[in-house]
This record gives sequence, C-alpha cells and structure tokens, in this order.
Amino acid sequence: MPAYAMGMARSVPNDLNLNNGAANSAPVPNPAIGTPVLMNPFGGPKGSPLDKDSVNNASTGALSTGIGFGANVQLPGGITTFQTATRPANYNDDYTPGLTKPDMTAAVDSRLVAIGGGKSVMTAGPGTDWSRATSAPVPYTAGFALEAFGGGGSRDAGAGPVFTGFPLKSVTAAADVAVAGVIETGFVNRSGAILKLGSSQFGSASAAQAALA
Repeated sequence: MPAYAMGMARSVPNDLNLNNGAANSAPVPNPAIGTPVLMNPFGGPKGSPLDKDSVNNASTGALSTGIGFGANVQLPGGITTFQTATRPANYNDDYTPGLTKPDMTAAVDSRLVAIGGGKSVMTAGPGTDWSRATSAPVPYTAGFALEAFGGGGSRDAGAGPVFTGFPLKSVTAAADVAVAGVIETGFVNRSGAILKLGSSQFGSASAAQAALA
C-alpha cells in the first residue's frame, strides 16, 4: 500500500498545524498535510513496485529511522546541524539520504536503501525447472533516493500508473526561510517552522525524482 501521513485520521479539526495533523477523517488520494514522514520509493508512492493496494491509499509503510532523518528535522537557535568546509557536525551538507555514500559521492544503485538493492530476478533451473530456480540481486539504478512528504509536500507527482516522489537533501539557509519557502534552489522548507539564517535541514525537493528503473 502507498505510504500515508501521520495525524491524517482526525475527525475533529482541533489542530491544523502542518506538523500535527489535519481535519481529515478518511484517506485522501495524495496526502500532503500532516507531520512530514520519510518513505522508500519502492512502496511509498502510489503505483510504485511494492504498492499492492492503490485503492485504499492507506499504509503503515512510511519509514521511521530514529536517527534524525526527516523534512522536519532542525535545531533551534540558528544552530547549523550539517557539516561545512570549516566545521564538523552530525551530517554532511548536500547529503541525499539513500543516494549519498559516506565519502559524499553518489551510489550507482539502490544498495544503500535495501539489502540486495530491493529487487531480485529469478532464473529457472535446467529445463525451465522452477523448483531449482536461483535468485540474484538486481538493484535499481535510477529513482531510488529516499523520499518524503507531509508538511505541505505531496506524496506523489504527476499522473500514473508510474507515480514518483520527492527526495530530500541537506541544505542550509542563507536567510530566514518561511514555511514552504525555498531554502536552496530546488529544495523547500517543509518543517512547519521558520528555518533561521545559518540553520540546516533536510529540504524537500520541488521536483520529483525519476521513476524506479
């Protein structure tokens, strides 16, 4: 099933803050309101390879890493949380979860996102004997960076049947950035709060990444 945002099932509109849910009592086709959540491109977007229930649009498939990843992650007080050329920190600047390796070069396939790259191919045994089939990893080579939605950012982009999502990147504010404002070119503040000058966060891409391939 495609991923769904937290806080979307409220029947009483007691809190419409972008980070704390919305007045929706039933799933919507393409959620955008609610606490920003991370999702993998394999099953998070509607119509993705592991989406087996595109009708109900409800899922527990969003990722929760517990290690500080997300579009709503930022430290208060103007503290920069990402590494710069002159200062070490918890994360590297310009880091894209699921794509960037520890040496800050891009991975050539989806091996960072899932064991075996999230996909394998079965090959029949002698005489097309499937009881003796073998399986080999065949990672995706495009469209595999981790994605996020919520805080005003949509889960899916464009028309199906191949729906795609919006990846994250660690970016730093050159000035105070309002909610839904552009932090750096192509990356938006979905944290639900003003990002102060010099602070960093995982900005949400304004352009969807390529379809998985």
